[in-house]
Amino acid sequence: MRTLLITNMLYSLVLPVVEIFMAAYIMRYFSDTSYVAIFQVAMYTGIIITSLTNGFLLKSFKVAHLYSFGILLSGMAMVGMMLVKDISLFGLIISGTLIGAASGFFWTNRYLMALNTTTDDNRNYFFGLESFFFTLSNISVPLVIGALLASIDGLLIFGITFDILIGYRIVTIIVFAITILACFSLARGQFENPIQKDFLFFRFDRLWNKQILLAALKGLVQGFLVTAPAMLIMRYVGKEGSLGLIQGISGGLTAVLIYLLGRFAKPNHRILIFGIGITIFLIGTIINGIELSMIGVIVFVLCKVFFQPLHDLAYYPIMMKVIDVVSKRENRNSYAYILNHEFGLFAGRVLGLGLFIFLAFYVSETFALRYSLIIVALLQMISIPLAKNIMKQSYLEEK
Repeated sequence: MRTLLITNMLYSLVLPVVEIFMAAYIMRYFSDTSYVAIFQVAMYTGIIITSLTNGFLLKSFKVAHLYSFGILLSGMAMVGMMLVKDISLFGLIISGTLIGAASGFFWTNRYLMALNTTTDDNRNYFFGLESFFFTLSNISVPLVIGALLASIDGLLIFGITFDILIGYRIVTIIVFAITILACFSLARGQFENPIQKDFLFFRFDRLWNKQILLAALKGLVQGFLVTAPAMLIMRYVGKEGSLGLIQGISGGLTAVLIYLLGRFAKPNHRILIFGIGITIFLIGTIINGIELSMIGVIVFVLCKVFFQPLHDLAYYPIMMKVIDVVSKRENRNSYAYILNHEFGLFAGRVLGLGLFIFLAFYVSETFALRYSLIIVALLQMISIPLAKNIMKQSYLEEK
């Protein structure tokens, strides 16, 4: 568990680059938000492809090796994309698919290792500490990268004039070095593969079907949260340096709050944490919709910084508790549920992005940025009673 946390702490330095600056890089290169959406669809498709492939590979390879491969692949895919001088639409789709493929190996094996190295009693602490790392990285990494990009633009060294695209490439090489360190860290742990080899099923317990609906609702938000902040900030606030400044304002307080909640909150507090997170997100989207300007965007991003770790802190322990219950009852490989969970997330992500693309093309981009987030946030409110029902039923059935 300690080894997994250290590895995830190192990889948390990489994720903000993938989630924020990749979208900003594409926006700067193509000057069109639709290309960001295309990149995201390719990325999510890559996740599904490798999540399925990973199930077959687990029969022959160690879970830690596949996890390490995913970490390295994310770095290599970013390096490849940044070093290409002229990115075509086809190249963008290939890059997105490869980065998604890396994410598929990373997230599915991360879920599997977390499931096997934690219990229901300590999962709040595990995900609280992990969210603490990710939140701190979401503050520090954008600040450092934003400062680097701002300082390197127009810099003259040895007769070479550096521009901001060269700055992105330097950042990507640093990211690749960090992925190598994460792999070395993971090599110190001993992680077990699933004993049951069959993992592909199409019919599941009713309780798990409810969990998949909850996953789709979570994916609906994810379809926006990777791209929307970068789009809004680039359009209404300023350059990449603003990305770090805005997220750093509230991130420190959030990191401390998440750590304390993870350490002291009990399993029965998960629904309260879950509900507070979603309510904060809804407030942020409404303010952004009313005031689509620098102030509205800043408020939305601040609310988003609070929402994400609170949501994840409650969501993942609930999901893993359901897997504990249904995998035992159905006598199936726990990876079968992790894979199926990715399909649920994928459905929500594509639906969310599809909603944004539809509104942007058939109404206007401004309308999409103003109202699609409110629609998604209102749909998220359904998650609260659903999660409460899932949690109650999973504990009752275990008894």
